[in-house]
Amino acid sequence: MSLFGMNLLLAQEAMTSAPEVPLDAGNEGIGWIAFLTIIAIIVVPFLLGNAIARALKMKDYATKIGIVLFALTIGLGPFAVRAIEGKNPLEAIDLGIDLAGGTNMTFRVDREAAAAIGKDINSEVMSKMVSAVRLRVNPTGTEEVTVRQVGADQIEVIVPGAEPERVEQVKRLITDLGKLEFDLLANQVDHAALIAQADRLPPDQKEIYRGEQLIGKWRPAALDADGVPKVMPGNDVHYREFERNGKQTYEYLVVMDPDPSKRIDGELLRSVRETMGDKGLAVSFTFNTRGGQLMQSLTSRYQPRPGSGHFTRLAILLNEEIHSAPTINAVIGASGVIEGSFTQEEIDTLLNVLNAGALQVPLIRQPVNEFSISPLLGEDVMRKGITAIVISVIAVFLVTLGYYLVSGFVADVCLACNIILVMGAMSLIDATFTLPGLAGLVLTIGMAVDANVLIFERMREERNKGSSLRMSIKNGFEKAFSTIFDANVTTLITAVVLYYIGTDQVKGFAVTLFIGILTSMFSALFIGRLIFDIAEHKRWLKDLKMMSLIHSGSFDFVGKTKIAVLCSVVLIAVGLVAVGMRGSDNLDIDFRGGSMVTFRFEGDAPSTEEVRERLTSQFDESISLEPLTLQENGQEERLYRLRTIETNAEKVSDLITQAFADSPYTLVRQQVSLGDVREASPPEDSEGEETDPVAEVTGRPVGGFIAEVSLSQPLLPASIRDSAADALANLEGAGYQRTEELITVEKASGQDISDPKATAFSIRIAPPVTKEDVQGMMAAMKAQLEDQPYFEEVNTFDAAVAGEMQNNAVRAMIISLLAIIAYLWIRFQKVTFGLAACVALIHDVLCVLGLVALGAYLSGNPIGSILQLEDFKINLPIIAAFLTIIGYSLNDTIVVFDRIREVRGRNPALTQQMINQSINQTMSRTLLTSSTTLVVVVILYLIGGEGIHGFAYCLLLGILVGTYSSIFIASPALIWLTNRRQKRVASA
Repeated sequence: MSLFGMNLLLAQEAMTSAPEVPLDAGNEGIGWIAFLTIIAIIVVPFLLGNAIARALKMKDYATKIGIVLFALTIGLGPFAVRAIEGKNPLEAIDLGIDLAGGTNMTFRVDREAAAAIGKDINSEVMSKMVSAVRLRVNPTGTEEVTVRQVGADQIEVIVPGAEPERVEQVKRLITDLGKLEFDLLANQVDHAALIAQADRLPPDQKEIYRGEQLIGKWRPAALDADGVPKVMPGNDVHYREFERNGKQTYEYLVVMDPDPSKRIDGELLRSVRETMGDKGLAVSFTFNTRGGQLMQSLTSRYQPRPGSGHFTRLAILLNEEIHSAPTINAVIGASGVIEGSFTQEEIDTLLNVLNAGALQVPLIRQPVNEFSISPLLGEDVMRKGITAIVISVIAVFLVTLGYYLVSGFVADVCLACNIILVMGAMSLIDATFTLPGLAGLVLTIGMAVDANVLIFERMREERNKGSSLRMSIKNGFEKAFSTIFDANVTTLITAVVLYYIGTDQVKGFAVTLFIGILTSMFSALFIGRLIFDIAEHKRWLKDLKMMSLIHSGSFDFVGKTKIAVLCSVVLIAVGLVAVGMRGSDNLDIDFRGGSMVTFRFEGDAPSTEEVRERLTSQFDESISLEPLTLQENGQEERLYRLRTIETNAEKVSDLITQAFADSPYTLVRQQVSLGDVREASPPEDSEGEETDPVAEVTGRPVGGFIAEVSLSQPLLPASIRDSAADALANLEGAGYQRTEELITVEKASGQDISDPKATAFSIRIAPPVTKEDVQGMMAAMKAQLEDQPYFEEVNTFDAAVAGEMQNNAVRAMIISLLAIIAYLWIRFQKVTFGLAACVALIHDVLCVLGLVALGAYLSGNPIGSILQLEDFKINLPIIAAFLTIIGYSLNDTIVVFDRIREVRGRNPALTQQMINQSINQTMSRTLLTSSTTLVVVVILYLIGGEGIHGFAYCLLLGILVGTYSSIFIASPALIWLTNRRQKRVASA
């Protein structure tokens, strides 16, 4: 049945929905304001463009001017809205965790609920859980939301710059099970036997079985915002009343297919989307082929009986609550609509959850930990980075203006428009900017100069040939178009592949890259051409005066191929040896497994920089330090989260203790008080009552001893048990093995059992441990705990997630290279062009990878200090730098290849003379673009600070290597591949 047909079925739910609420007149007014605003945004720029064209007496340009004004209106829109609201316009830019901080939450799997549904908590289940949560909180991949597994059964989620409302929404997205089911409501006509069986069961038994097959269940109706049930009785459905949240509601008997393979659930959905139903906002869905067949089979069996007036009702359950129960009037196929008086927020949450898929196992709704994260970069680091970015932008504008004069001014206008369009587009899609991301944006601006350089150099060639000013402008844009198009489309291919295959951080980079390419092409080709045409027609521009420091020569580049190849082979070999010798030291902390602990200080806390300096002196390997903020008793407490590759928690504790042993700051340490050790008598069993679970000790007789322990700071029960087990195993002469079978830990009376942390525990020790040994164990545990800093959390983080991230990034690069080969094969009609370009890209990546390792080795000597080298390690910003290098190198190579195609013409042969001529003709463009981009990167590297130092280092090397490879690697590879192929064809 069509979507429209399903809508009609659901609309007939006269007796099953909550009372309809009339629309508020104020909402209608807001709707009209929004409509008029949209019309103004679309219409006003074109009206203004028409007025400007009339004033210039150039009516033919009205539409073009209107398009430019419309694009700028869209770009400036988010900033203008903030200004109108009285806010800082820059708030339209969403900053990442490193610049704005955020909220950190850790959720634990509900093991009891998982066991109830027969799910084991293993690495496969946790991997699927992480993927589902990531899709829920960051469905577009444009936000810098971090989702990763910590420990065996916990998921950490970091949301940048989050407002309290956003945090609550994220919590709902994360913990919502997302289970969607389509069943039937039991009625007296069709399901009398099931109803009779259900009524014989006790009220607290919700599931009905036939043998081991689940055939029915009692489920409540969902409530709307006013607490009114969304589904009301009718059509002889079987229900019972009960009280929920102080209000009367209904619980319905739901019929389930005994065969689990025939049940219709969310896994069979192909797509879900927002729509409008008769009762307002709704969710439309489309099943896959299997789902459509099952729905059609189900509804075919329950068609209306002619003349009986009886209808069977479908039950649509979300998270085990009935949200809608339409009557089945006809056969339903693959499409339909879920109605239920949804709010916009509920719709958004529901769509994200259903599109991401149901969680494998439930999560406990209350986070184990929730902190506010201060900006990961200190104020000094941020100030240096932003200062470097501003200076870099100014440098690009000045270099372009100084070299190309009036044409340079046009280029600067285009670059300014490009910045507005990129920032506006990123704001509209809620993309997040990090410091490396902003630096990459500046680099994109520097590379965007390339399109203007190509156009201006073509104009110069046309003027040198004697063409008129108008023809020089026309031919300059037209001849440069194919080169600009090819270079940018190949980079767009890379961006698209990275988005669909890469990880969250890689996706964010891909989105920025994609938008930057489109806006730079629009700015250079459309806005630039419009400005030149207007200036020439109005006689404001009478000549194209430009500086000419680089002249086309006749240097034999191909003749130096052997020397170049030898140098490249040596550099790559030495670099790869350095990479191999460093081994895992090449990777930063997030790409390796290790431990994660959170600690605090008594009194005033030291600065983040001082904490990092002291910890670095004790930990041999790199560490990651995150300052956190916790609201406690109305006061703000500063904490620090340390990530290290050291997996031994005791050693981590010792190193932290040593780091602050001689400092004026005192670590918060655990304080323990012990109660008396008393003999535990086995509880008396009562008929029909279960034994108290506190007295159950796996594999041991019930009894032994009970000891009470109280803590000054909360601690997880598992940590108490581990400490007690260690203390018991370390008793001299007792000979007890470290085993959890001897020890059971429960929260003492008066403690909230729903709280994941507590300060009072009851520890039961089973026989054969003696009372004296128990007392010794408790004393040893007390000494052990009080000697160590108190950790708010102790977890491990797995490198498997990072390994998956690396594999995805590598796979994305490989597929990108294949796609580039295919595109260049089509455009240049020769596969050799694509293969040669990929040879250069692989060369550049290997060279820079080796130079990163060599730079780390040189960082400890005077030469390294002069060059500002550090112990560079591969992290996410450096991966982004590698992707940028690929784009830059590819752009440079395509420019040369396009000129080779032009010089070659229809000649079937490709000679060294053609290659040399093409490289010499494009040399001015190559050096100018490289110089402009290098100005940007050198400034970022020298004064950008540690936040972007490694990122800028890779880019600096990449630009030098990329420029070199487009001349000495890609072009010789092209002639070798072409001639080799021709020789093979001739031999055949």
